[in-house]
Amino acid sequence: MNNVRRRYAEMITAKAGIDDSRVARAFSSVERERFVGPGPWKFLTDNGYSNTNSIDPTLLYDDVVIGLVPEKLINNGEPSLHARCMAAVAPMPGDHVLHIGCGSGYYTAILAELVGPTGVVYALEIEPLLAKEALSNLESRKNVFVACRSGAEAPLPPCDVIYVSAGATEPPDAWIYSLKPNGRLIFPLTAGWDWGGMLLVTNTDLGLSAKFISRAMFVPCVGAQDPALETSLKLSFQRGDMDAVQTIRRIAGHAPDRSSWYNGKNWCLSTQPLTPAGVE
Repeated sequence: MNNVRRRYAEMITAKAGIDDSRVARAFSSVERERFVGPGPWKFLTDNGYSNTNSIDPTLLYDDVVIGLVPEKLINNGEPSLHARCMAAVAPMPGDHVLHIGCGSGYYTAILAELVGPTGVVYALEIEPLLAKEALSNLESRKNVFVACRSGAEAPLPPCDVIYVSAGATEPPDAWIYSLKPNGRLIFPLTAGWDWGGMLLVTNTDLGLSAKFISRAMFVPCVGAQDPALETSLKLSFQRGDMDAVQTIRRIAGHAPDRSSWYNGKNWCLSTQPLTPAGVE
């Protein structure tokens, strides 16, 4: 299976459009079959779930979405999307990472590979059955700590990387306040079950930079979805100009203006670049 995983890692990183040997090695090092339950499996297609009718684990080493709790549409997501996101958020050896919505732990294990034995991964999952599975699946990884709880609420540990696998209409304050200097947050900015985008936020000396990495659709994040914001967020994505986003601005420091791509309750995504204080 080592050769199968190696080819899989090469395929998904190529599909993701990234040239990142660390990410490829991490994907090739983790056995996906340990995290998705016994076969046959349910693969998510454009027409719903389809049974594999086989227990051959090599079927798992393709760019496929696998149902974990299909009745709730909770899946082990698309590997190429996660490869792209991990390359963008760049967990480094020794980093402290928070994985929100860890599911059964597959992508948590890959994050643990990226931070190495000197790093730490805190994995949170609100679905009790999946949290129990993640705890069992990740038990041998001494740098991973799993908890069954919401990832949208404080307290959260100070982190170099926050990796979110559930959609939010805006980033909860707890995520922003937990970012260390130069910390990176990546999460799906989505309105409910609608398509949105993976947003990368970096805590720089000048403020919060932001850019979209790709389109995305995820299960909604409990506690991070506000129905009152869904319509305006959908309209923002429908304009087709998400690549123009450059920063997050807190409204207390900078009211929304013509540069505002999307307005949350106390923040906005802006098309203006970061500038030193007092410089416009």
